Amino acid sequence: MNRLADLSLRWKIPLRVVGAVLGTAIAVTVALVARDYEIVRQNLEGHARSMGRVLAHTLVMPVLHDDIWRAYEILQSAHEPNPAAPELQAQVVLVTDADYRVFVSTRPRTFPIGSSAATPGGAYGLLRAELSHGAPEDQRLLEPADSPLFFVMTPLISDGVALGHVILAYAKPALLPRVAGLVGRAGGVTVLVLILLLPVSWAWAQRTARPLLRLAEAMKQLPLEVEAARLADLPESRDEIGQLGAAFRRMVAEMRVKQEMERQMLSSERLAAIGRLTAGIAHEINNPLTGMLTALNTLQRHGGDAERTERTLSLLQRGLSQIRNTVCALLVEAKIADRDFAPEDVDDLLILVEAEAHARAVRVVVDGRIAAPVPLPATLLRQIVLNLLLNAVTAAEAGGMVRLDVRTAGRALAVAVFNDGAHIGQDEMPYLFEPFSSGRESGHGLGLWIVYQITRQLGGEIHVESAPGSTTFSIEIPYGNS
Repeated sequence: MNRLADLSLRWKIPLRVVGAVLGTAIAVTVALVARDYEIVRQNLEGHARSMGRVLAHTLVMPVLHDDIWRAYEILQSAHEPNPAAPELQAQVVLVTDADYRVFVSTRPRTFPIGSSAATPGGAYGLLRAELSHGAPEDQRLLEPADSPLFFVMTPLISDGVALGHVILAYAKPALLPRVAGLVGRAGGVTVLVLILLLPVSWAWAQRTARPLLRLAEAMKQLPLEVEAARLADLPESRDEIGQLGAAFRRMVAEMRVKQEMERQMLSSERLAAIGRLTAGIAHEINNPLTGMLTALNTLQRHGGDAERTERTLSLLQRGLSQIRNTVCALLVEAKIADRDFAPEDVDDLLILVEAEAHARAVRVVVDGRIAAPVPLPATLLRQIVLNLLLNAVTAAEAGGMVRLDVRTAGRALAVAVFNDGAHIGQDEMPYLFEPFSSGRESGHGLGLWIVYQITRQLGGEIHVESAPGSTTFSIEIPYGNS
C-alpha cells in the first residue's frame, strides 16, 4: 500500500484513470448481462405460460374422450425442438388427471400411463403438494429449491370442472448457453471500448500530471535555488493547477524579497558589530597609549636614571603588548580566509568584550577552555560567542557577572554563556530568535537572530534556560564529519 502511495503522479494519475475506466466498463458489462439474463428469463417464463395455456385448451377434448393417442400427438408436436431457441423447449410435458395420475407424457417410459406423476421422486414429488394451495384454476410457476428444474402447472378446465393439469418442466441450465453468448458479446464490446478508451485516457492523464510534475520539480529547488524556481516553466492556465502555479510564483517572489532583506539585515548587524568592536578597540588602544605618552613625558622632563628608565621601558612594553593583542584580535576578526577555532580565539574574544564589561562594571569569568583547535570555522564561531558575550554583559546588572564555558563533548563543541541579570519572560521566549525582537531600547534585535542562523548553518542546536537571576545560552555544534 505504501509503495502505491509513494508512486509519482506521472504514474499515479494515469493508473487511477485507467482503473476508473476498467471499473466502469466491467460494471456496465455486468449490468447489461444481468439485464439481458432477466429478459431471457422473462421470455422463457412467458413462453412457458403461453405454451401451458395453449396445451390446456387443446387437450380438453382428448382428455374428455379419453383419446390418449391424440393427446400424445399434440404433446409431440408442441415438444418439437427449436434450433433457434433451444432453451424454450420443455424437458418433459405431463398431462395428469384430477387424481394426479399420468394421462399422457412425452416420456412414457419414465411416466407410464396411470402411474403417479410423483413416481420419479425429487422435485416431481413436491408438485402434488402445491395443488392444495390456491385456486384450482390458477396457473402456477414453481421453482423447487436445490432442483435443476422449474415447472409451469396449467389446469385443464371444462365447464368449470378441473379435469387435471398440464405440467411443463424446464431445465435451468438450459439458460446457460444463452447467458454465455450474452457475456461473450458484452465482453467483446467492452474490450473494443477499452482498446479505444485506454490510450486516450492514458494520454489525457499524462497531460494532466505534467504541470503538477513541473510544479513539484520547482518546489524541490526551494529554498536554496530561489532564482531557478522563479524561472521554472509552470502552468499558466486558469484552472486550479494554473492558480497553484501563480500562487507559487508569488511565494517565490516574496521569498526573494525576504532573502534580500535578510542579507541586508545581516550586513547591518555586521556593521553594528564592527562599530561596537571599534569602540572597544579604541578604548583598549587609548588606555595604554595614554600611559606610554605620560611615561615618556615624565622621562623627558626628569631625566633618565636607570631605575626610571627601566620602569618606563617596562610600561612601554606592556602597553605595546596590549595594543598588539588588541590589533591581532581585530585582524583575525577581519580575515577572509577561515581557519579552525583555537584556544587563542577565546582570549581574543575576552579582549574584545573587556571594554564593554569594564564600562558596566561586569566581571567576565571563564569556567572552561578548549585545549586544542576544533575543526570548525573560527570566524563564524567568534561571531557567535562575541554576540552572546556582548548580550550577556548588557543584560547583567551593574557589578554582576558573566561566565563563559567552552569545551568539547564527544565530537561536538559545547559553548555556554551565563549572566546574572534580569531573566527572560515566558512570553518573550517564542520570539527570542526572531529579527528585531530585542526587548532593550538599544540594539537592533539582530544579535540572537544571527547567532541562531549561524548555529543552524553549522548543524548545531541552541537552548535557553532563564530564571530570576540566572540566564544561560547553550550551544552545541558537532564536528564529527569535518
